[in-house]
Amino acid sequence: MPYVSKLDRSSLRDLMETYGSDVWNYIYCMTRKVDSADDLTQEVFIRVYEKMESFRGECSVRTWLFTIARRLVLNYKRSAFIRKVFLVDWITRTESSPSAESEALSRIHAHTLWEYVLELPEPYREALMLDASYGLPVKEMAQLLGIPEGTVKSRIARARTRIASKLKEDAPYERT
Repeated sequence: MPYVSKLDRSSLRDLMETYGSDVWNYIYCMTRKVDSADDLTQEVFIRVYEKMESFRGECSVRTWLFTIARRLVLNYKRSAFIRKVFLVDWITRTESSPSAESEALSRIHAHTLWEYVLELPEPYREALMLDASYGLPVKEMAQLLGIPEGTVKSRIARARTRIASKLKEDAPYERT
């Protein structure tokens, strides 16, 4: 359901099932808090329910949902409570692997990558997540973020460069 001209209230469940985890992951990346991601994801879909008739179909449904999520996150971060209290919860990724050793190494690697991503400045982190996790086209990312396409490209490139340099710095050994 990438492009829909008109949404109706009966499609809310489909939207939640199709895009719920994407919205949650996007919000988590922005807030770095599981509880906040849970609350704000619910708020996104409440807003969607209230504003379904305002969807004009000028962008994909996912981009529309990310736009709503982004606005909620920005408002959330501006609140006085958030400026006073900042807690970081780290995510862990579960994967099945053929051996316990390879599973442990995969988890360590995934955790390390997530730490690096979450350490990026917000503009870089946001652009990288929209690109890598959701595969949004540069044009849609620019529209969602309200910046030129060239800026989106440079933020993604800079984010990748920073993560690559962190990985290189923290490499346990150097290949010859």
